[in-house]
Amino acid sequence: MDNTGNPQGILMPPVEGVAGGGTAYGWSDGSLNTSTLPKRSIDPTEVPTADLVDVWCMLSTANVGPQEMPRRLEPINLLAARNERESVQIAMRPKISWGGSGVAGIVQVFSGDLCSTSGDRLVVGQSLRLRRVVPILGVPDALVPLDLPVSQINLLPGETTAVWVSIDVPNMQPPGQYEGEIIVTAIKTDAESSTQYLGRAEKHQIFKELKSCLDIMENVDEKPLDEVVERVKSATASLKRVTQSPSFSEFYSENGSIDVMDEDAFSNLSVRVKIMLTVWDFTIPVTPSLPAVIGVSDTVIEDRFGVEHGTDEWFEALDEHFKWLLQYRISPYFCRWGDGMRVLTYTCPWPADHPKSDEYFSDPRLSAYAVPYRAVSSGDAAKDYLQREVEILRTKAHWKKAYFYLWDEPLNMEHYDSVRSMSSEIRAYAPDARVLTTYYCGPNDAPLAPTTFEAFVKVPSFLRPHTQIYCTSEWVLGNREDLVKDIIAELQPENGEEWWTYVCMGPADPHPNWHLGMRGTQHRAVMWRVWKEGGTGFLYWGANCYEKATVPSAEIRFRRGLPPGDGVLFYPGEVFSSSHEPVASLRLERLLSGLQDIEYLKLYASRYGRDEGVALLEKTGVYQGPERYTHDHMPIDVMRGEVYNLCRS
Repeated sequence: MDNTGNPQGILMPPVEGVAGGGTAYGWSDGSLNTSTLPKRSIDPTEVPTADLVDVWCMLSTANVGPQEMPRRLEPINLLAARNERESVQIAMRPKISWGGSGVAGIVQVFSGDLCSTSGDRLVVGQSLRLRRVVPILGVPDALVPLDLPVSQINLLPGETTAVWVSIDVPNMQPPGQYEGEIIVTAIKTDAESSTQYLGRAEKHQIFKELKSCLDIMENVDEKPLDEVVERVKSATASLKRVTQSPSFSEFYSENGSIDVMDEDAFSNLSVRVKIMLTVWDFTIPVTPSLPAVIGVSDTVIEDRFGVEHGTDEWFEALDEHFKWLLQYRISPYFCRWGDGMRVLTYTCPWPADHPKSDEYFSDPRLSAYAVPYRAVSSGDAAKDYLQREVEILRTKAHWKKAYFYLWDEPLNMEHYDSVRSMSSEIRAYAPDARVLTTYYCGPNDAPLAPTTFEAFVKVPSFLRPHTQIYCTSEWVLGNREDLVKDIIAELQPENGEEWWTYVCMGPADPHPNWHLGMRGTQHRAVMWRVWKEGGTGFLYWGANCYEKATVPSAEIRFRRGLPPGDGVLFYPGEVFSSSHEPVASLRLERLLSGLQDIEYLKLYASRYGRDEGVALLEKTGVYQGPERYTHDHMPIDVMRGEVYNLCRS
């Protein structure tokens, strides 16, 4: 696959309000591969799709903007462990118009299962998902789900459209080589080619789906229960795809029928994107090795979705967000800010004696959870609330995951004294409780040392024993990785003290962060930096902190005064469709990829030592420092391939 950037010699104007580093945002003077078809009415059922549309593949770190120029189509080759998600992009750009009403034309995208030679499958709709990349402020970011196994996409004249393809490999998936295809076909924009007949291609596809169900369910008598369950799920998904295929659209669809072409057209005119995936015998741990705690504003949910705090609808809305976010290997906490940056944080909206509490905190995908300092709901506002919560939670095996996050970035003695006071109350009930404090400076009205940085370094000695997780801003370090040793030297790990880090408004470009418009590798490098510097956890202040709105479908507006994208990692589904499921950003997917990279590095370090793991990160050119990391995807594949070659059993 061609991984090069834009054509050499092309300058890109800046995008207002967006940090540098992206590619192809709205301008390019590269030459188009124009079609040689005559300018007349075009019937896409009689013309190869390749003559109408350029189709090519881009890797997951590419920012594919509307003016991304076509490349040569090559097969997709991916490597994934079990319990890992790997992603790639398929880009499409019309060469000529065959549609009307302002669109260049419509393409139909068909996705099939990925199959191994031994008959194992990665099933569409379960393991394989497609999402359309939608620009936010002109920058590709939102990933809007597409229908499966068949969807239709409108292509606009002179613009590139990207589809994000994600493959989730289940925990129990047999290792091996898996292959499949995604088929792109230009179709008519009217209804004349709707499902008026069942061609041989469709009959053959339905036959294969039904036969696969029989194959999957044969000889299950001696199989372990968990494998039988997986086979039933797979067979159910196949049957569901059959019933939802275009051939039966008249029985279920209220949105019009789907264009289906006869066998010859389907075979000879479509563009076939081949996917080859190697699943290897390493399983990424269900519980993330590094806790990444991410804030979700409950007040934003209340305002936008019109749910009143403490009602059944409120609990349901928070529950849906929590469950959805767990797939990204992060540990969500809900939050609301008070005076002076006092913050109420909680992972579970129900009290500790509610059955939901154990369900949340015992989930193996959750690596850390926030315990509220005071009652979340007014119905639990008893004087002994904190004592009661702590006494219940301390008896649980999951108590080791618990932490209290009380104040966001204390600045003066009053703030620091508040942290000390609240921590003292907590520790009176639970001497082994962990308190997390984020900070980027010492108290500004009582300097702890002659210089600002020295005062920053001395915060642990000032807060001890009232904080156990010292969470510092990466902005403070700048590009001085050597300063890390000064921070760590002040900690007492033998007494349970940890060093975590966070990003927010800073650091700015070119340092790793999750601002909109930064390079894809810049987003992914946030976690490379954490691992190389030796942090044992990570915090991000907000994933849904957009401007206030009172309608779910209201336009997304980033908060004034913040870099675009800061505090926003997903969007309400209602902004893009009738779906209520949140819509992930590219940046959230790259956060996940970075956390998965940490598991690869941790595996390598467990075999060869941490120093060799750091050396691997550096020698492959993936990450050397906050201003020296790869801008291209290839070194990432080299690093992961090295782990695969040296650590597989």
